[in-house]
Amino acid sequence: MNNDITLIVNKFIQTMQNDETHRYRSFDFCYTHFYFSKINQHIDIEKSCYILWGYLASWGMLRGSSFLLQYHNPAYLRPLVEFIYQQDSSVWEIDVNNYPEKYSTILELYKNIKSILIKNNERALTLITKILLGVFGIVPAYDTYFIKAFKNISQNNLKHHCGFSSFNKDSLHVIHQFYLQNKNTIDELSQDIQLITFKNTTTGLFYSKAKIIDMYGFQKGFEL
Repeated sequence: MNNDITLIVNKFIQTMQNDETHRYRSFDFCYTHFYFSKINQHIDIEKSCYILWGYLASWGMLRGSSFLLQYHNPAYLRPLVEFIYQQDSSVWEIDVNNYPEKYSTILELYKNIKSILIKNNERALTLITKILLGVFGIVPAYDTYFIKAFKNISQNNLKHHCGFSSFNKDSLHVIHQFYLQNKNTIDELSQDIQLITFKNTTTGLFYSKAKIIDMYGFQKGFEL
């Protein structure tokens, strides 16, 4: 499993390596913008709405019949962005290694973001988890490929059935158990991959463990 994780994550990284314009880099731009805006208290709500909108577009949330694409523009995100900046800076410190102490905080964040964005029973799971990943870096995005991979992992490797059809404590527990089984590998990868800025400069920030697991799940599910 360890060799599989390194191989799969490296495949993902190689897709965008040496290409700061690759769509995958929109995660770097989104995360670093919100992180440094919060830490430095240089908050620009309008700019933040556009950056989050661009990140969501890059990751498929503004295509086809998406309610964001059909009915809204970046200003729709203003209440969400205002909510994000109301959060304590400690939220950005949450990662998979401390999930058991933070389950309630993470689930509450999901619930609050959903209540802000979802008004007419639109599909929420992938959208909200992509926001939690892109802004805070604290959970993987529950998209089609990740769900496919981790349903398989939970049943075959962890012997714990989880369908990942809902964002709940059970699914977070499976991710935490996967981390514990592969701690050294995930920690090493997390300490090795640095985020870049919009100007393609280094930041001193590294990909969270949740982001490593997200990349693994996305690429693994794509290949299944």
